[in-house]
Amino acid sequence: MPRDWEQIALLYQRLEHITNSPVVTVNRAVAVAELEGPDAGLALLDRLELDDYRYYHSTRADLLRRLGRDHEARAAYARALELTHHGPEQRFLASRLAGLSEGAGRRPTDAQPGYS
Repeated sequence: MPRDWEQIALLYQRLEHITNSPVVTVNRAVAVAELEGPDAGLALLDRLELDDYRYYHSTRADLLRRLGRDHEARAAYARALELTHHGPEQRFLASRLAGLSEGAGRRPTDAQPGYS
């Protein structure tokens, strides 16, 4: 069943107004990226100051990867890895980072989002 990204983005926007939480903004950025493209989601993320929040960095990394901005995506994945404990999440992030290192110079794509 397809997700209603427009409705999801709207609900996160309402929650954002109620809570004024930057974590909610990260979640809204994911929905906005699915609806309007990775540039739009990235614009929301880049207004935030969440350097110690791993999901900020992993989400930002994925959007940068989708835009073909591999150098910036590698830095964001590396920061997310620094903030992540051992386990499946760390292995996923490490595989994304390795994939960027191997695929340097590839073309941007909106395929295969991989938010963490």
